Amino acid sequence: MQVRSLLLALLCAALVPACATLPPGERDPRDPFERVNRSVYRFNDTLDRKVARPVARAYVKVTPQPVRSGVSNFFRNLNLPTVMVNSLLQAKPVAFLTETLRLVVNTTIGIGGLFDPASQLGIPSSDEDFGQTLGRWGVPPGPYMVLPVLGPSTARDSVGLVGDQLTDPKYYLLDDFWVGFGITVAGLIDTRAALLGTDEVLQRSFDPYVFMRNAYLQRRDFQVRDGAGQGDADDFELFEFEEEEDAPMDGGTDDAAPEQ
Repeated sequence: MQVRSLLLALLCAALVPACATLPPGERDPRDPFERVNRSVYRFNDTLDRKVARPVARAYVKVTPQPVRSGVSNFFRNLNLPTVMVNSLLQAKPVAFLTETLRLVVNTTIGIGGLFDPASQLGIPSSDEDFGQTLGRWGVPPGPYMVLPVLGPSTARDSVGLVGDQLTDPKYYLLDDFWVGFGITVAGLIDTRAALLGTDEVLQRSFDPYVFMRNAYLQRRDFQVRDGAGQGDADDFELFEFEEEEDAPMDGGTDDAAPEQ
């Protein structure tokens, strides 16, 4: 999952008119397991406040920005095999060839993906996964789910996670379990650090659980449709962030998100 698209979804969800909300007491049909999901959300929120967020803030504080950019580049490059496979499965040969070129350029000239010369050369990037592939094949999203630790998902995206894992190169290139585990944890820290700027937006929402659910579902629908029917792509440029910039360190508080 690219950080920029999640930031975009969060900001777009913040602009949804109040009239779009459900009447009091009425359940969202996309979320039939809301009671269980809210319990898992509270667990994840506590884990985030006590562990993930402090670690991410410390990482941003002690790690120079160029180093963090290199780490982010490395993990984006590591995800390219998954993107390539799903581009093929979605019958997107041009995207497949483009991502293959990105992988070759960034792995060689970019020293294992630490640098991103492909972007400097104007080679475009895309963001595909098995959940999107299933959606393109006509599989409905199914009920909304909140997975422990992993967060928002749907039945379709949860199945897609299996395919994402099977195309993760580190499970084939690394024999040592703990090395692979360490790389996975580093990737989670990198992702959480990039999302520090969204904390205040989420915490100021009337119901953070509903806000996150709607943002996730809107984003996934946008990705599956490749933006079709979602308005002019130029409109979304207003919400783009530079991932290299430091995330705000003073956004939000560590108070628990209000429950509804």
